[in-house]
Amino acid sequence: MKWDGQRESSQIEDRRGSGGGGRGGGGIRVGGGRGVGLGTIAVALVAGWIFGINPGTIIGVLGGLEGAAPGATQQAPAPSATRSAPQDENARFVSTVLASTEDIWQETFQASGRDYRKPVLVLYRGSTRSACGTGQAAMGPFYCPGDEKVYLDLGFFETMRRQLGAPGDFAQAYVVAHEVGHHVQHLLGITDRVDALRGRQSEAQANAMSVRLELQADCFAGVWAGRSQQAKNWLEQGDLEEAMNAASQIGDDTLQQNAGGAVRPESFTHGSSAQRMRWFQRGFQSGQVSQCDTFQARSL
Repeated sequence: MKWDGQRESSQIEDRRGSGGGGRGGGGIRVGGGRGVGLGTIAVALVAGWIFGINPGTIIGVLGGLEGAAPGATQQAPAPSATRSAPQDENARFVSTVLASTEDIWQETFQASGRDYRKPVLVLYRGSTRSACGTGQAAMGPFYCPGDEKVYLDLGFFETMRRQLGAPGDFAQAYVVAHEVGHHVQHLLGITDRVDALRGRQSEAQANAMSVRLELQADCFAGVWAGRSQQAKNWLEQGDLEEAMNAASQIGDDTLQQNAGGAVRPESFTHGSSAQRMRWFQRGFQSGQVSQCDTFQARSL
């Protein structure tokens, strides 16, 4: 991936030297309730990878963004925070990817007459505070709609490479783009609709809706990947395969198999490997947000 020399985002908050975060306002909720005691460190980490928001459903929010909930993008921005420009290579890489997502989603929102609020990407080590509670590295990357920030311990990339079998810079870019996809869902009003419906759902229904939510974020990541490639031509041979492999390695069925247990589709909260790859590819090939309506799809 030819990223060096591209624009870097100013929306980076580097907390890696702050010594952690202590207790927040409550634990971060793991989507679908999957625990972390699944047998291996790698599987445990990703099983707790919450991808940001509670499971639920949404109706009619796609189609060029024109179906977003009224006023969904009019709420007050998150409080400003001290920004920094980290110089280490991994941080510069995620900053560059974040900048590209800003360009693509700002263009997409503007085309439908809406404003795109840029999320902040928080880099931390070990643990940190968020508006969703205390984030810990073992949870993996997550998005918190309460403060509109993506939280990332860069050590997760090493876990991807060594323990999950998902190496490569574009695999890492997919992770960032997926979390930004949850931010897009938040701006479209999806998060509010999810929370409103969750209390009326059974656990099985919540799991099923969580799968559709996560697959939509995968599709949004694919939309970014396809459009950024058209704009920058920065992908190299094998890059797309890296992202597809990462999507495969974190599928619920693959995680359950690697944990040595039976595959239980009713417990899925993020989707199977095949589903995650399929929806990322759909977004990549179409470049259209309207193609990411997982909630209306009869087959995932």
